[in-house]
Amino acid sequence: MDNNSNIVLIGMPGAGKSTVGIILAKMTSRDFIDTDILIQLSTGRSLQEIVDTEGPLALRRIEEEVILTLCGRHHVIATGGSAAYSAAAMDHLRLNGTVVFLDLDLYTLLSRIHNIHSRGIAKQPEQSMEELFEERLVLYRKYADLTIACAGLSQEEVCMQIIAGLSKKTAGPG
Repeated sequence: MDNNSNIVLIGMPGAGKSTVGIILAKMTSRDFIDTDILIQLSTGRSLQEIVDTEGPLALRRIEEEVILTLCGRHHVIATGGSAAYSAAAMDHLRLNGTVVFLDLDLYTLLSRIHNIHSRGIAKQPEQSMEELFEERLVLYRKYADLTIACAGLSQEEVCMQIIAGLSKKTAGPG
């Protein structure tokens, strides 16, 4: 595993990107960045406030802008669930890092998300979580350099799977 590169976590809300990201940053001696927090700091508003006042597409646009300002290496970056809608943002993240998809089934995700209406999820009001899940799954798979099946794993086990997967990727075939 390249110690200078970033590890970028993508996935649905509830997949554990922020929590796994913090643990993974400690385990790999990297700094941690949560793009949702950067969005809130840069706008002075919660994600839900942005969705409520400007709509989900505005949140996606702001998220893209925030991601495009990220520079540096040796970070674990937890993205918002909608980061994968932006090809420019994903290309930027992949430039200095490996994109890891935290893959979880919809049922598990829904059981983890208790604040679905106040969490700031960038989805159309009429769109169901199932429709959102199906729409995003295609994007996550498209951009993932590594996919971790997280069902039944603790956060530490997910981190160990990521580290093992990254080590295999850098070692190459053989």
